[in-house]
Amino acid sequence: MLTTLRNAWKIDDIRKKLIFMLFIVLIYRLGNAVTVPYVDTGALSLYFQQFNNTILGLMNTMSGSALERASIFALSIQPYINASIIMQLLTIAIPALERMRKEGGEEGKKKIEKITRYATLAIAALQGYAYYTLISGVGGEQSMLLPGADGWLPAVVIVGTFMTGSAMLMWMGEQITEFGIGNGISIILFVSIVARFPTEIGQMVTRTIADVSTWWIHLLMIIGALAIIVLIVIVQNSERRIPITYAKRVVGRKMYGGQSTHLPMKVNMSGVLPVIFAQSIASIPATIVVFIPAWRDGLFMNIFSPPGQQQSGEHSLGIVYMIVYFLLIVFFSYFYSTVQFNPVEISNNLKKNGGSIPGVRPGKPTSEFIQRVLTKITLFGALYLAVIAISPLLVSAFSPTAAASGISMGGTSIIIVVSVALETIKQLESQMLMRHYKGFLE
Repeated sequence: MLTTLRNAWKIDDIRKKLIFMLFIVLIYRLGNAVTVPYVDTGALSLYFQQFNNTILGLMNTMSGSALERASIFALSIQPYINASIIMQLLTIAIPALERMRKEGGEEGKKKIEKITRYATLAIAALQGYAYYTLISGVGGEQSMLLPGADGWLPAVVIVGTFMTGSAMLMWMGEQITEFGIGNGISIILFVSIVARFPTEIGQMVTRTIADVSTWWIHLLMIIGALAIIVLIVIVQNSERRIPITYAKRVVGRKMYGGQSTHLPMKVNMSGVLPVIFAQSIASIPATIVVFIPAWRDGLFMNIFSPPGQQQSGEHSLGIVYMIVYFLLIVFFSYFYSTVQFNPVEISNNLKKNGGSIPGVRPGKPTSEFIQRVLTKITLFGALYLAVIAISPLLVSAFSPTAAASGISMGGTSIIIVVSVALETIKQLESQMLMRHYKGFLE
């Protein structure tokens, strides 16, 4: 990886893209330090310490600690992710949107992207208002606003700032995708998670020094994290290769075909998206409850929140949350493999070009064979993602000490960080290959 980055930096075009990406990331990190007006950030930070391992802690992790600081980027990219989920589901459910995506060409894609942006603003407005109700003390809780910040004007300023920050993040992600390296939204999410690593490592060291008897738990956490990283790297680079042979054909005086190749099918075809989307959907019930103080310590919160210590002092197992999270990861894995890989279209293309799978007849039998292979490898990829995401949650559910160490947040964060890093490096390598860079090929 370091060799790839060093060689990529030597190419002028790629170096400009990397600098542009780093510039956008710098703006994002600076924005995370700028708080919205009228908010008592000290009281808000103390308040979030009570929810370190709950849904608020999870949202705070994904925002790079911007949520507990009430910064302009406090909502992070969650509104855009939720809007993308809704639009992709609607594209399948509504024929008009499906025709627009498939037959509308570039213009149709732009219209869908425009609708997604408007949906992002609407969701950001709802989430921004919900967050304002939390920090303003609606429902009898202590207000975390500065003195004299009551009234409709501060509310409009705070909610409007959250909306603007979310819209700006969406734009910054699109700029990275277009002019930088990698997927912009994934890069922003990657930076948000990595930015918390120094703080979490420092807290782990502090807890170990304070209670030496828990050192073995933290050692197991480190070993488990390294094992998960190795597994992610192996599976991300794994693929099922279906052999393809092309019949010989003569065109004029030249002979074409006759060679053998393969059809690569990645084991984890959808990457990290199923984990991100599943997490967003599974967090909705507990997120709603968090913003309603009267419900926060009830049975509903303990059932639908991730494993960890609740405000009431009870240790939540989060069984329902884990089941829903597991099933959603499997669902979105199949959903994205279906969207990205069309066996019928591939079968038709092979037939037109004189290609075939040895032992399988062209046409419908070929598409059915590819579909069976796709179903099997998608199941393996989905279970791999789900097991890695759920395993730390299970440990945290039945071990209060591990929960206090924040282990339940580890699986999802590691999957996202490692997957985004691998995908970005692969894009760098592909761009270097396109430019026939000798230093990379040697």
